[in-house]
Amino acid sequence: MSQRGVWQLKKLVVSYCNWGGSSRGVRELMESKLPAFKESNPQLEVETKHIGGQHPHLEGIYRNKNERTVCVRNMTPEEVLECATKLRNSLGRKVVKLKTRHVTKHPSVQGTWTTALKL
Repeated sequence: MSQRGVWQLKKLVVSYCNWGGSSRGVRELMESKLPAFKESNPQLEVETKHIGGQHPHLEGIYRNKNERTVCVRNMTPEEVLECATKLRNSLGRKVVKLKTRHVTKHPSVQGTWTTALKL
């Protein structure tokens, strides 16, 4: 995703194993769909890295110096491409869990409403 017209994903690293069965989808992706993905995203640096004897994964390195790693073990080439597209479309911010469902700058003076309220 772009923020103010600048794509946030700077580099995508595709790590795979030459002979591992869990890397089959990544190897097929590199032969068939990765060149088209590179051409359609010229702002993105795509690097392939051989890691022997380990499960494949995608690493996204963002402009705000955050990194995200997604395991793509035993996935089809279409699923791996979808994961790469999700990494490209995200901003790279850390996920923050909210304490409540409703966030406001000015909380109610009267208190929160509940179904057990008796008037």
